[in-house]
Amino acid sequence: MKITDLVSPKLFKTEPFWLLSIAAGLEAICLTLVWKAPDIGHLGMSILFLFATGSILWDKRHTLRFESDVFSSIVGLLLIIWVLWQSTTQNLEHTLRLLSFTSALGVGLLASGFKGLKQYWEELTILFFLGIPSVLADLFLDISPLSAKFASLLLWYLGFEVTNIGVNIYLPTGSIKVVHNCSGIDTINYILGISVIALVMFPIAKSKRFFVAIFAILLGFVINGGRIAMLAIMEGTNKAAFDSWHGGQASYSYGVLGILIFGIVYMFLLKQEEKQVENIENSSNS
Repeated sequence: MKITDLVSPKLFKTEPFWLLSIAAGLEAICLTLVWKAPDIGHLGMSILFLFATGSILWDKRHTLRFESDVFSSIVGLLLIIWVLWQSTTQNLEHTLRLLSFTSALGVGLLASGFKGLKQYWEELTILFFLGIPSVLADLFLDISPLSAKFASLLLWYLGFEVTNIGVNIYLPTGSIKVVHNCSGIDTINYILGISVIALVMFPIAKSKRFFVAIFAILLGFVINGGRIAMLAIMEGTNKAAFDSWHGGQASYSYGVLGILIFGIVYMFLLKQEEKQVENIENSSNS
């Protein structure tokens, strides 16, 4: 058997079940790695994002075309091999958040080639926003000083005697330092990802989509600013509460709150559009 026979597009064209099995296996590996990290926040978001992509894929399962080629299949296999190789390493760091998207891209190339990837643009877009923006932000963007300044402003408006120097917030009862991991970049990226899921699965007018994404970013920033302000107060008054809201289970409440607020606002926008459509239809009928 020739090597080209091993990556023959016919093998994958006639066996979509195996493609689904490969995708499910790879994503199971990704979830297991996140669970062992441990990264509970990212694990929950990964499950949510995978449910969304699975739902979209299931809805269009009868219209998918499996027309790959040798070159695309080789690239897809290389991506899958890279994911499997990375899963054996001990310290994944940023790579961990790239695996789901890379796995999906590799299987997509095996199934339909570069030309057919447009069939999966919705799934790939959702998985792209699951981890890649957070990796880029970690590497090239630090909003810690801005988050500290905003939290200090909130405390000042609430009547506290607060001083802000760089990433440090000083209160009469104590002080905290806003490091990169607490700057809110993860919260921002997660709510932005939720906005992408909403826009893909429940689209609204194109003129509003940009503002939805901007709102998601600002909402994540403001929500985390409130969390930092609360932590600054707790640091000198209730150490146990500080530990719980800083890195314990309670710390995820702000992310959940942000997602709920975004969901309510987005539902309001959808209702508005439905009413506009009904008004137009009633006007045309009359």
